[in-house]
Amino acid sequence: MIELKNLTKKFDDFTAVDSLDLTIGNREFFGLLGPNGAGKTTTISMLSTLLLPTSGEIFIDGEKLTRQRPDLKRKISVITQEYSMRQDMDMDEIMEYQGRLYFMPLKQIRARTEELLEFCGLIDFRKRTVRKLSGGMKRKLMVCRALLTDPEILLLDEPTAGMDPLSRRQMWNLLRQLNEKNLTILLTTHYIEEAQSLCGRVALMNSGKLEEINTPAALIDALGAYAVDVITAEGVHSRYFHSRSEAIDYLSDIRGQSALRDTTLEDVFVERVGKHLSPL
Repeated sequence: MIELKNLTKKFDDFTAVDSLDLTIGNREFFGLLGPNGAGKTTTISMLSTLLLPTSGEIFIDGEKLTRQRPDLKRKISVITQEYSMRQDMDMDEIMEYQGRLYFMPLKQIRARTEELLEFCGLIDFRKRTVRKLSGGMKRKLMVCRALLTDPEILLLDEPTAGMDPLSRRQMWNLLRQLNEKNLTILLTTHYIEEAQSLCGRVALMNSGKLEEINTPAALIDALGAYAVDVITAEGVHSRYFHSRSEAIDYLSDIRGQSALRDTTLEDVFVERVGKHLSPL
């Protein structure tokens, strides 16, 4: 279990994360959503101990996480937004290098590499260097590398950024399988449909503060399960309704182009978080 208690990070006079209180259960798939600058990546960086909190504490399974606790740090693996792999190495070399950093026996590294490359569908490309891999293959290789030490917690910071829709869906299926294997996953993403599809609960975050934590379904229901989009010269304006009949009644009075659809988590994001943003 992950517990954040009054977690705060300041950079001079700027507060990136402000008094964060959050509990993520074992084997949970949890999403952290918010606009650019909300504090998501800073939170991930503190969980990985790359950054130290200004104040507050992080607990893993009831024990305080610090840089001096390698036993707790070993439970956590991180996949960052950036590709952080040597371009001239092939997959076996990437995996061996990672394993040696954690002082894993070579026999264990090779056995685990075989298992993970097979699981991620990369086994036939193992001798291809990183620079010759597609973006989707690179992301999958980063997953393999993160899982090499058999962590209990996986921190994903924009794991599908830059991937085409097919590769993104393949990654979603892979992450679901990992979660079903009892891996706790914390996801940050700008693809809101990704969080809606994968996460059991999500937290809406803005300006370093938590706005709300709930299931995607509950957040959608609170806004209204049905949306009517009205297209005007100024753009698309959406209204939300709790019943289909209310939405249809509203729709019948509209003169012009409009459409009825199901409300999505992206609508919640725009309404709950986007309203705080300055207009472009």
